[in-house]
Amino acid sequence: MIIRYLRFNVFTKLKQPFSDWARVRRMQQLLRTLNLREGMCVLDLGGRYEIWSHPFIPALNITILNLPGAIEKSTESQHNFRYVEGDGCNVEGVGDQTFDIVFSNSVIEHVGGPARREAFANEVRRVGKSYWVQTPSIWFPIEAHNGMPFWWFYPAFLRNWLIERWRRKLPAWTEMVEGTTVIKRSELERLFPEATVLVERVLGIPKSYSAVCAPKTHSG
Repeated sequence: MIIRYLRFNVFTKLKQPFSDWARVRRMQQLLRTLNLREGMCVLDLGGRYEIWSHPFIPALNITILNLPGAIEKSTESQHNFRYVEGDGCNVEGVGDQTFDIVFSNSVIEHVGGPARREAFANEVRRVGKSYWVQTPSIWFPIEAHNGMPFWWFYPAFLRNWLIERWRRKLPAWTEMVEGTTVIKRSELERLFPEATVLVERVLGIPKSYSAVCAPKTHSG
């Protein structure tokens, strides 16, 4: 079994420090780009408290909305956290422009098909005065969720065959992989027409895209 899951175990161990480094860099850019200030109200769609734990982020009022059973609560933080179970494609009970910032990190690729992604984007644009929506790039050599090289360029039959093999031993992880859709830059630009798409690069290769809209450019 150890040999069978060697690739999975190696990928998991190597991914964490790289992901941590990338998130720190991303949150520093978020701080600068959207001018995060103490006391701002933030809606994090599908996120977790850990990404906000960096000491360079000022104390914020953060609402984390996630699916039932997916919420993990912080025990100690500089922020005021509120946790809500719900659907990012239908943010119930929240008025237009309620939050200073709507934030989403690697979530839109998991919400479902085109109609669900459009609904998610519409809710982001509706409830936020500004927003930051990030998703991995198709061009990065290692797929961010399963560690396979150039995963999105495999023929469909090969991806399906691998998924069925993984499902037998790692069903929960495989369900996550199977439910992931690659979001191309062109789709992100269409879903968020008033946003600027920032490209995060590693060694010159696009690693992720972020649709970013500051308050002064938001058209509602």
